[in-house]
Amino acid sequence: MTSIQAHSLPAVLDGKDLLAQAKTGSGKTAAFAIGLLHKLETRTYQTQALVLCPTRELADQVSKEIRLLARTIPNTHILTLCGGKPMGPQLASLERNPHIVVGTPGRILKHLGKGTLKLDGLKTLVLDEADRMLDMGFLEDIMRIIDMAPRRRQTLLFSATYPDEIKAVSDAIQTNPVDVRVESLHDNKKIQQVFYEIASGERTRALISVLQHYRPESSLIFCNRKQQCQELAEELWEQGFHAQALHGDLEQAERDEVLVQFANRSSSILVATDVAARGLDIRELEAVINFELSPDPEIHIHRIGRTGRAGNAGLAISLFLPSEKFRIEAIEDYQKRPVRIEQTTTLKEREHFKLTPPMVTLCINGGRKNKVRAGDILGALTGNTDLPGKQIGKIEIFDNLAFVAVDRSVARQALKILTEGNIKGRRFRVRKLR
Repeated sequence: MTSIQAHSLPAVLDGKDLLAQAKTGSGKTAAFAIGLLHKLETRTYQTQALVLCPTRELADQVSKEIRLLARTIPNTHILTLCGGKPMGPQLASLERNPHIVVGTPGRILKHLGKGTLKLDGLKTLVLDEADRMLDMGFLEDIMRIIDMAPRRRQTLLFSATYPDEIKAVSDAIQTNPVDVRVESLHDNKKIQQVFYEIASGERTRALISVLQHYRPESSLIFCNRKQQCQELAEELWEQGFHAQALHGDLEQAERDEVLVQFANRSSSILVATDVAARGLDIRELEAVINFELSPDPEIHIHRIGRTGRAGNAGLAISLFLPSEKFRIEAIEDYQKRPVRIEQTTTLKEREHFKLTPPMVTLCINGGRKNKVRAGDILGALTGNTDLPGKQIGKIEIFDNLAFVAVDRSVARQALKILTEGNIKGRRFRVRKLR
């Protein structure tokens, strides 16, 4: 078990309220999921657990992990309810009361208002990434949801940071919670952290120099504003880098495509805000780059903690202006050690250098609702062809779409096979994502 699991599971299994602080990627989802599955009564068709998340991406990730843990429990009905998706399919799924609901506060509140979601049988309420939900202005929605929930329930509150507002929320909604805090700093031995001082107006040029010097196969670049994310991704694309932007203005279908491509190595660079990056589960991320420093040193630590996971080495690069040195000092105070500062003149630039992702994503116009499975797609690509299975990458199945990553060298061949052939005896439209 991870540290947060070892410290929090006993209290969760005992039915106690929990106030827990843990860094991103610490395994906290399993900590609360095991607890709510332990007390689940699958023969009772009521919503017995509700998990609130700040973003659709995190809600989807939490749902996937709970489904994995519940795969040995027959007839467990888990439903994700988030904004940005049509209400119709959600209403149909709610006709048979789900055992566990995972969702964002706005959409959960809408269903409660319509009476399509009922919390009469709720046993466990989970607030995941509670600090981010407060930052996004969800406090009022959360409190209205809690007002509709039974008073006799277990409430689990998980937060990456611990501002005063979190303590105030805990006091208002929990009863004698067990307080668990695990180490929030990341292992410096696994992460090479370097700061580069830049001149005003040279931020993008410096970023390109960093990419040319270190040549990371996958990079997550943080900006503080969503408009800047889009502009930077477009500028990097014009410079020959396969970059995608992730921010709150994207439609759900666009967000899905961006995340799929980055996760399956079809895109080299993801430019995101802190809010949009919550819930991302990228196992092998070579580099985190702070295009701008966060005003909060604790958020900085959580940003760079996305690299160097699972025993892998990580790289964290930060750009800063001379006027931002006070933020460097705040980071040093928070992590209780000095940082390494370099000049951009030490970076080796390479002319005509491009970061080309090793994979290409093909999008199939059929998914879970068409009974399409990953094995069906793999079989169609390799069954009666000379395409080796080792050149097929990650396959993701959504309700009405499926995505398959293929080695860039066979992308044209794979597209031809799927376009001209059949999947499960049916022909689907297939396109290559840029």
